[in-house]
Amino acid sequence: MSEVVAQTPRLVLRTWREGDDTLLESFNKTAAYKRWLEDDDMPPRRSGSTTERMRRMQAEHGFCFWVMERRQDGAFIGYCGLKRVDAQGTDLIDEFEIGWGLREDAWGKGYAREAAAASLDLAFDQFGAECVYAFTVAGNKASWGLMERLGMTRRPDLDYHDPAYSEALNPTIVYRIAKSEWAGT
Repeated sequence: MSEVVAQTPRLVLRTWREGDDTLLESFNKTAAYKRWLEDDDMPPRRSGSTTERMRRMQAEHGFCFWVMERRQDGAFIGYCGLKRVDAQGTDLIDEFEIGWGLREDAWGKGYAREAAAASLDLAFDQFGAECVYAFTVAGNKASWGLMERLGMTRRPDLDYHDPAYSEALNPTIVYRIAKSEWAGT
């Protein structure tokens, strides 16, 4: 059974349940989605079930990258939420990280911004974050554009090389927002 973590006018953020891996795989293996996350010639970055990994994060920290469903029809359209930084190559280990990923047919509709704003509200109001980081690659303009629309600031001094990614997907670029900078939704 899953738990509703947050609701926005159009979305529900909830914890993961059995069967969500199949829904996630249906969009995260598409070329458009994978473009900024992995190369076909790279080995998988993680093994095991995404659902189990997210459930473990939820149990340990009280948060994870939650399932994003559309309220109108209950459709699984992606994920968004918070986790602790665990990427190789950065000095930001254990800091708060926000992240998102959506089905391609949900792009450009404002869902990611809506879910990310709700996640930042939770980070600062419920989980005690003083700041939150976000990561992407320079070519992923949609992702860093959203970071900027959320009020996040580019931090080139924190960029790093992640050995889990190919050279084409490095360096990882870093954005940050402090609690005092968050204007909310």
